Amino acid sequence: MDIRSVDLNLLVLFDAMARLRSVNKTAEEIGLSQSATSGALSRLREVFDDALFVRTASRMEPTPRALELAPAVHRVVQAIQSEILQQPSFDPLRSDRTFTILTPDIGEVAFLPGVLRRMRVEAPHVRLQAVSRPRTAAAESLEKGEADLAVGFFPDLQRAGYFQQSLFMSSYACVACARNDAAGHRMTLKQYLAARHVVVRPDGREHLLDRYLDDKGWHRPVSLELSHFMSLVSILPGSDLIATVPQDIATAVGRLVKLREIALPFKPPQLQVRQFWHRRMQNDPANRWLRDVFHAVNRRDAGAEMPL
Repeated sequence: MDIRSVDLNLLVLFDAMARLRSVNKTAEEIGLSQSATSGALSRLREVFDDALFVRTASRMEPTPRALELAPAVHRVVQAIQSEILQQPSFDPLRSDRTFTILTPDIGEVAFLPGVLRRMRVEAPHVRLQAVSRPRTAAAESLEKGEADLAVGFFPDLQRAGYFQQSLFMSSYACVACARNDAAGHRMTLKQYLAARHVVVRPDGREHLLDRYLDDKGWHRPVSLELSHFMSLVSILPGSDLIATVPQDIATAVGRLVKLREIALPFKPPQLQVRQFWHRRMQNDPANRWLRDVFHAVNRRDAGAEMPL
């Protein structure tokens, strides 16, 4: 017998007949008319080349072949109903799943603390793994399921095949060591372009500010280039360097060391911080829960300071 020739609905009919031993009761349970049920029973007998259920004085009695098949058919029908046709769900309170988040080091500082506080209550056994990937590898990580969510500034993911949700709009701030006497609270453009800069390019990537300055034809002397934003915690104190970084970076570093914020002599570009996920995860309950948590915790109005 070729499984492709078997209508699985006939197995549902068989399971009901084996339990109820009645055409009328089977028809009522599976939602068919009595004539349609009788017709389906005839097709079922053809498939198995056996009478299967024989009418007696009181009810339809199974043949030996039907008795042999009944337990296996019942298991198949139950598996289809409880495992295949069951709507997917996710219970964060009971889950011990590990979620992988793509985010730069500042994302670990800015986005994760609030999420972890909420998870202690909603999902105490769920684990988070924060990883950084080069720009060219972020899309591949999401496509392959190596990461569940990307949170931050990922312009390369604004394309077909990905969903995105805005968290907040931010901008840039210029900071220096609080004891840097050479840096006042304001700078002219000439002073800014002559100052000694430390630049952070995670994974070596060009940042939005780099493109903005290049478009203006402005070139700043870069004395030090870093790969991690939080390295500024040890670099800026005691130095004469200035750093122009996303506002959240300035806030996070300023909570750890004493900084002086310098008003920029130009209006810097705006950063749209979003979360991204691949379209194949759009309807996954676990991923939806994760997105909801990140959005609820990290969404804020433009200009609002990064929460503690």
